[in-house]
Amino acid sequence: MQHIDGQEISVAIDLDQGARIASLQWRDMQFVVPFRGTPLSWGWYAMGPWAGRIRDGILVFGEDEYELPTMWTPPHAIHGFGFTSSWEETGSGRAQLILPEPYGGAVLSQTVEVLDDAVRWILEYESNGCELPAWLGFHPWFPRELSRGGEAELNFSAAKMLERDEDGMPSGKFVSPKPEPWDDAFTEIQGMPSIVWEGAARLDIESDAPWWVVYTEDTDGICVEPQTAPPDAANLGLVGDHYIETLFT
Repeated sequence: MQHIDGQEISVAIDLDQGARIASLQWRDMQFVVPFRGTPLSWGWYAMGPWAGRIRDGILVFGEDEYELPTMWTPPHAIHGFGFTSSWEETGSGRAQLILPEPYGGAVLSQTVEVLDDAVRWILEYESNGCELPAWLGFHPWFPRELSRGGEAELNFSAAKMLERDEDGMPSGKFVSPKPEPWDDAFTEIQGMPSIVWEGAARLDIESDAPWWVVYTEDTDGICVEPQTAPPDAANLGLVGDHYIETLFT
């Protein structure tokens, strides 16, 4: 475990469980959904070298197809290799992961910094000669209820949403955002996303990421996920940056 303590914020990072933020306490409140039996559904974890699902676990690049692991959400691959791997500590709040095949030799590097009233989270991808497409994201699980205050209220607005097909995968077509509940990818966000627990806390999420996935279908938590490209990006002909930074205030 890595521990980073600020004046009012304390963070614990579990290197063996995907280098995820396993605990984030501000004052007397916990802002992380705890372990619930599967690595998909707890903590705050990085997504790379892809974020979201890849249809049927098949990554098409040029004339070749590459098979990716599909054990978590069959038949699709999901969220990359980082969230199920053990990472190597490289400094205070820093860790890296050397990726397996077919991304052999490429590296993910994570940095978590605790500020006075915020946490800065950075993820970088170095290809080291690997030509496969890569895109990154963050997957924080925010609890619907804190130790006090009201239930979480999400403030999120975007101009466009990707349509989902009968398999729940993005079709590549843009549509107007529909009402919640969401398990959807959005772009051209309007304003700064935030979550408010009335009478207890407000958490703002600031990032230059061009894509955001929002998941509100869970009874215990809410996910607001900035990403450099949407789910199945490579197969949709979309590309994403190899660097992402987000500030949680």
